[in-house]
Amino acid sequence: MGKFFNEILDQHKEFVAHQKIFFVATAPMLANGHVNLSPKDNASFRILSNSKVAYLDIIGSGNETAAHLLDNGRVTFMFCAFDGPPNILRFYGKGKSVLPDENNAEWNALVSNFNDHIATRQIIVADIDMVQTSCGFSVPLYEYVGERDYAVKWAKAKGEQGLVDYKQLKNRVSLDGLPSPLY
Repeated sequence: MGKFFNEILDQHKEFVAHQKIFFVATAPMLANGHVNLSPKDNASFRILSNSKVAYLDIIGSGNETAAHLLDNGRVTFMFCAFDGPPNILRFYGKGKSVLPDENNAEWNALVSNFNDHIATRQIIVADIDMVQTSCGFSVPLYEYVGERDYAVKWAKAKGEQGLVDYKQLKNRVSLDGLPSPLY
């Protein structure tokens, strides 16, 4: 069953800092809607306080997370140890998408926590109301090799207008037809 906590503790922060990947899960309120689970580069994740986290979200082939958050706000983040002692850590909460807008005080406050990325789409920010650890005994061991640079190369090749066009084509609605907050 694991252990539950009301906030993110220092030991959780240390564990997160060591991980190279995290997963974000969301689902629409639709009874027949699709659950979304996405792997993300942990370099984009920030723990802002004992109850608030955020990550810099880059343009991708869909925008399920943001559409689901707009629908109901429910979000789960999961980290698991692929090296060292086994452990799984989950943050449960309510989130939202904060869009790039230099006139938006919330955007300006959040974006200063991240390195600039050519394909930044939004910042996903969440208030965490429950933290869970579990054993992770069955998670296999993996060796970290390095980061991929495909997203940066892809974004540079698209160019600024190409990225705008791509978001318009691919990021407007979820698989279930829910609107994304981008448009």
